[in-house]
Amino acid sequence: MPPHFKVKYAEFEANIRISNGEILDGDLPVSKLKLVRAWAEIHKEELLFMWNTKEFHKINPLR
Repeated sequence: MPPHFKVKYAEFEANIRISNGEILDGDLPVSKLKLVRAWAEIHKEELLFMWNTKEFHKINPLR
């Protein structure tokens, strides 16, 4: 699988591609997917760094 991260919202789960915000598998409501894509764009470098180094940490949500 390409570089991705997992999103959980209510009963929904999805794996999101870091490079473009595409849903690789799973499902999210459209309104939440838009927020996730905006968040991922802001944190793209950090997400890729964690993917490449396997040094994981929590990233703050959108405010």
